[in-house]
Amino acid sequence: MMAFPLHSACLLRQFKASCHKPWIFSRSLSSNAHEKPYYITTPIFYPNAAPHIGHLHSLVVADILARYARLSNPGRPVKFMTGTDEHGLKIQKAAKARGMEPLAFCDQLSLKFRELGEKASITSTQFSRTTDRQHIDAVQHLWRELDARGLIYKDRHSGWYSVSDECFYTDLQITRVESESGPCDEPLFVSTETGSQVEWTEEENYKFALSRFQAPLLAHFEAHPEAIFPAQFHSDIMSLLQDGLVDLSVSRPTSRLTWGVPVPNDAEHTIYVWIDALAVYLSSTGYPWPTGGKGGWPPDLQVIGKDIVWFHAVYLPAMLLALDLPLAKRLLVHSHWTVGRQKMSKSRGNVADPLESIKDYGIDTVRYYLARVGGRFTSDVDWSPEQLHKHAREAMTLIGNLLARATSPYILGLHRFELGGDGNESPMVSSAQSEKLKRLSDEYRSCMENLQVTDALDAICSCLAEENIVMTHTKPWDKKTPTDLSVQVRDDVLECLRICGILLQPFMPSIAGALLQALSIPDHQRSLEFARPGKGAVIECVPGVRLFKPLKKAPSARHVQATRMSIKEGK
Repeated sequence: MMAFPLHSACLLRQFKASCHKPWIFSRSLSSNAHEKPYYITTPIFYPNAAPHIGHLHSLVVADILARYARLSNPGRPVKFMTGTDEHGLKIQKAAKARGMEPLAFCDQLSLKFRELGEKASITSTQFSRTTDRQHIDAVQHLWRELDARGLIYKDRHSGWYSVSDECFYTDLQITRVESESGPCDEPLFVSTETGSQVEWTEEENYKFALSRFQAPLLAHFEAHPEAIFPAQFHSDIMSLLQDGLVDLSVSRPTSRLTWGVPVPNDAEHTIYVWIDALAVYLSSTGYPWPTGGKGGWPPDLQVIGKDIVWFHAVYLPAMLLALDLPLAKRLLVHSHWTVGRQKMSKSRGNVADPLESIKDYGIDTVRYYLARVGGRFTSDVDWSPEQLHKHAREAMTLIGNLLARATSPYILGLHRFELGGDGNESPMVSSAQSEKLKRLSDEYRSCMENLQVTDALDAICSCLAEENIVMTHTKPWDKKTPTDLSVQVRDDVLECLRICGILLQPFMPSIAGALLQALSIPDHQRSLEFARPGKGAVIECVPGVRLFKPLKKAPSARHVQATRMSIKEGK
């Protein structure tokens, strides 16, 4: 009979060595040249300040779904793009204020986002910058294509312009405010959405004939309601499209904006962000492509924040329709993170630094918290150090505690194994447990396929919580408990841990990897195919594995307030 080894130094050495291996399902994009990669993108981040927790949330959500794509179909390559949007007036002015060239300034800031991705275990395959030469060439090619189709024209453009927001607003998008100096001063107007001051501006710009695409966009989103998730954002876009579209200003005079891509054959104009930044999803696939290839286009999933849904659901699709290119299959729109129920702002001193949280709790715990409370996407979520600590303790209890209890020397010493149908000796899982774990696997797959990230993690946590309760009630470590009952509980719990370990890999890659290694699950049995009873088994364990570092003391309200004040004061 096969038995769990109790004190195997060899196994422990193997376990420690294996914990440094890269994630098993990370694959080269060249692994299958004939299959379109699963192409997933994040927003390209505007690097005018250091990354905050909202940027990390976008990265983690996309990474969870990219890892799930590998988990569910290991044979299909995944192309995962993120990057930075580095042109525009804000960058131009900020660089000048620091006495730097804009590109050197962007090099510094872009590096912070790249480093955040590395520290957050983000498995992106490409980091794109809008200052890359290949991207600039792609933007100018796209412009020429639109121009050749009669969709770019020069016209006078007027509107309420915000320097800080770098965009025009209509009369319906601004609000009059009282001047601090009194009612006799000139009236002040601000953007209703951002609060930024606006001024009436008239200038000559190039425009894109966006209005021609109202009907095709309506028809597309009516036929594909799943193309924008959650459904509330689909409804918003449909309502706004029905109000009509106006042609879009897509250039700025070089007298005002020089830091950008020049308009082909017109040195007096710079291509604006609507074409420049949105084209990065194309340029990242090698656009313009050689004949017969599309580099993985279209995106299977684009993860974006709710503040940029209009640009990704209207401007980009309209340009793609103009170029006779397929549209992205799905947009996943997430809401924002607040701190103290307020929008994050440096002036308020409430910007949550993701690097501090990673330092204090480890990236897997931070990812767990982001997914556990921020994966329903429909409404804003408040970031809280107290809640992060609470969820860190929850993860430690649900996963780490359960493994420690199930792999104690006494419990592992209770041997009862029978020959499985494949000729291997395996633990006997009860029929009730088998049915429960089948339901878990099915529910998880359904949730992940439907982008219900929090619900998928909730299902795993509920199953683990039930096993913890069973362990507490039956006390298999107690010699007074009947041996048959202790063995059955142990076998059921270990099978639950095996399956949950597989399912947790997209969420907590390091913790899940260490858990599966502690259960001696071979690499080839860690894909979603094996997350079912009867598809793999726990044959031997490494005892005494600690998955989590000890938690620090929970942050006090005074500590949290002091942290916010230090941020505000720039300490």
